[in-house]
Amino acid sequence: MDDKTKVIATIDRMTSAFAAGDINSIMSTYASGAVVVGEPGKPMTGDATLRNMFAEFIKAGVPFTYGAHDVVVSGDNALHLMKWTAPGPDGNKMSSLSVAVLKRQPDGSWRMVIDHPFGDGVMHVK
Repeated sequence: MDDKTKVIATIDRMTSAFAAGDINSIMSTYASGAVVVGEPGKPMTGDATLRNMFAEFIKAGVPFTYGAHDVVVSGDNALHLMKWTAPGPDGNKMSSLSVAVLKRQPDGSWRMVIDHPFGDGVMHVK
């Protein structure tokens, strides 16, 4: 399996675990000290903080749909881009560009170190 395929497999494991409500499996796709932007402008880190954030998202029961993947690998680092959509609180569809940075682990697996599901937010600032 090439690096690009391994990166996509990590993202697929995370999104499947999220859909299943499996917080332990979600967390296994993140490196220790990872930063996740749970809402625009609010990066979060720390095991307990991330677990709580994911639990709240799962409890809300929002169904996400994911788009195509784009992956760029440079040595032990990878950039992953993917569009997602979900129903918004007002009933209108929301969508954004998920931007994730992954790092190859000593065992050859890939884990996210930065996860920014609102990566295109800067494009909407006036």
